[in-house]
Amino acid sequence: MKVVALVSGGKDSCYAMMKAIHYGHEIVALANLMPLDDSVDELDSYMYQTVGHQIIVRYAECMGLPLFRRRIQGSSRHQELGYKATQGDEVEDLFILLREVKRKIPSVTAVSSGAIASDYQRLRVESVCSRLGLVSLAYLWKQDQSLLLQEMITKGIVAITVKVAAMGLDPAKHLGKELAFLNAYLHKLKELYGINVCGEGGEYETLTLDCPLFSNARIVLDEYQVVMHSSDSIAPVGILHPLAFHLENKADAQYLKSHDKIHEICTQKLGSVYEVHDSLEGCEAMFKPVDYRADAIDGIEHKFNISRTNNKGTFSLCFWLQDSCNGLQEDLNIVLGKIESQLLGLGFGWENVLYIHLYIDDMNKFSEANETYIKFIRQEKCPFGVPSRSTVEMPLIELGFSSAYIEVLVANNKDKKVLHVQSISCWAPSCIGPYSQATLHEGILHMAGQLGLDPPTMNLCQGGPGVELEQALKNSEAVAKCYNCSISTSAIVFVIYCSKRISPLERLSIQEKQETILRQMKTSHLQEVNSYKVLVPLFLYVLVPDLPKRACVEVKPILYVEDGTDTASEVITKSSRSETPSHDWGFKPENWHDSCIQKCVVSGKICAIILYITSELATKICIDSQPDDYVKNGQYSLPKEHMEKISKFCIYLLEKVMTDNDFAWEDIMSLRFYIPESLQMPVQLLQPMFCNALSELSEMCQKKFQNGEEPIFNIVPVMGAGRSASSMDDIVTCELLARKS
Repeated sequence: MKVVALVSGGKDSCYAMMKAIHYGHEIVALANLMPLDDSVDELDSYMYQTVGHQIIVRYAECMGLPLFRRRIQGSSRHQELGYKATQGDEVEDLFILLREVKRKIPSVTAVSSGAIASDYQRLRVESVCSRLGLVSLAYLWKQDQSLLLQEMITKGIVAITVKVAAMGLDPAKHLGKELAFLNAYLHKLKELYGINVCGEGGEYETLTLDCPLFSNARIVLDEYQVVMHSSDSIAPVGILHPLAFHLENKADAQYLKSHDKIHEICTQKLGSVYEVHDSLEGCEAMFKPVDYRADAIDGIEHKFNISRTNNKGTFSLCFWLQDSCNGLQEDLNIVLGKIESQLLGLGFGWENVLYIHLYIDDMNKFSEANETYIKFIRQEKCPFGVPSRSTVEMPLIELGFSSAYIEVLVANNKDKKVLHVQSISCWAPSCIGPYSQATLHEGILHMAGQLGLDPPTMNLCQGGPGVELEQALKNSEAVAKCYNCSISTSAIVFVIYCSKRISPLERLSIQEKQETILRQMKTSHLQEVNSYKVLVPLFLYVLVPDLPKRACVEVKPILYVEDGTDTASEVITKSSRSETPSHDWGFKPENWHDSCIQKCVVSGKICAIILYITSELATKICIDSQPDDYVKNGQYSLPKEHMEKISKFCIYLLEKVMTDNDFAWEDIMSLRFYIPESLQMPVQLLQPMFCNALSELSEMCQKKFQNGEEPIFNIVPVMGAGRSASSMDDIVTCELLARKS
């Protein structure tokens, strides 16, 4: 991509440019914001470094690139973490500046910035980029600061301190010193006082005088004065005010050749400088979102299949069309419109949605689905953060569903913590659009489906399914660390979607790879945090027709994140014995029941259950059958009465396990029955079976489980599912997640 680089003069913005070039992008322009008054060194700004701004003008000549500058007219008016366009705010100066760059250089498609740890700054750059249709590049984001500082020095960044404001940093001693000189001392201060060695806590600011990108000249500071802002005895604050400097031409071509391919993008020419003068008045977004409602598209009263769980705090709503229209986009449009109106009827909106499962019938139409999706779900409608999402192709039409099938997880409050990083970085894959990496709500972390994407390039890792799985797990771990946890110790459930393109041999390697990587992560994490609390997660492997980007695997973890007030957790992987309930349909406790069940229980809080019914177990449930009776010519052939009995057994066993652990049906947040298309039973036949089983249980227990005619479960059509990658051949697989409200 062609990139405009935001430059403050500091080391971070310069090194961010170098990283952008390393990953194949081209820097075509520079952009800088400076004080309204030239005599002022530093502004009271939450966004911009301005110390040393007098020298930035020469960056154009040093790099041979056009430099666009704007004087900051706004102030920090909108100080909440999430930003929305606010007239008179200093962020609008950045918007005007980049808008002019885009007008002058239409080929610009991305913006580079040096954000490392500040969500406040990153979110504002992302907001501006979103409004201008640009991609944010933040290649330093979440990187280890010690390693980053050493990299900068090693790669040729020559930067001096122009501001110090931390314990142990003395303006008289440390201003004007090069990073290479201060490196060891900064690490000593980190050990003594916990400072950020890259200055992310405002400990110091720098000015880059030379780097491999300065192809024409380096800057030489001839004279400066130290200006004290505070003479505090513990942490004095001082800045360096440049008085005289000059450029020193780089005539030695060998200097350029020694710095990899950096010099290739810097031509030997003088850069032009443009000052952008537009007023902040009337500053508006270039792309105003259209409020899109689907209700009045065709005026037809459509028939929907709707299900809803009973948990009062967090519940799932599931929708698909019974009278499918011709096409994914049209179906999705109608279903999203129905969900929106249903949420409004309950007194909620999209801001209450934590997670969205988007099942579509054809991954070739993924971009079309996204186009429709973003018309309904946008940042403007979700001020507390957009929902996390997983998108998978399923055999919908084959089992009687419409082209679009959506499940939303809804909370009755807005107490959620959303992680939505839109910038492309080395940290984890970006979410450029209205879906977030993860959503934490009341102790449960719902993570978006992770592909094996290389974060800085956003390309699938090459090397096959095992390599993709390893990267997907690493990406998931990077997200988990933002919530101070690890997928290796805090995961409740892993759902791993596998593409049908994976061979049986590769499926086996996936299983081995997953076990090895999680074991290594656990060892590393426990050494870092010195913790003994470890959950034993459940695993569900699901075979699907296709995944986004033609990926081989997609990993979807659910984690339990302690809030510091939790009591000890209990983890169980085998069912415990209890007295036989009276509502047993004739089923008696058997030793083999344990082989059907995996569960993870956080005592008094969370209960996760996965129930696996293989053809072998089905013969034990339906004692008058043999395994061979169910498979003919590679397809399942299951009598309806046998499926009815299996559905009752599933409900019986779920009831037993929940009762054993003091959970009830009204605690269920989500309940899915995965049915293979090879079973050749349409949803119109399957859904009544499970509804009848629940109704019978309800009558026997004298409790109400259903929401009127709405089921409390979802039927999810798949190509296969099971407890391991090598055995995704269950007749029925059930996934249940319950939480005490």
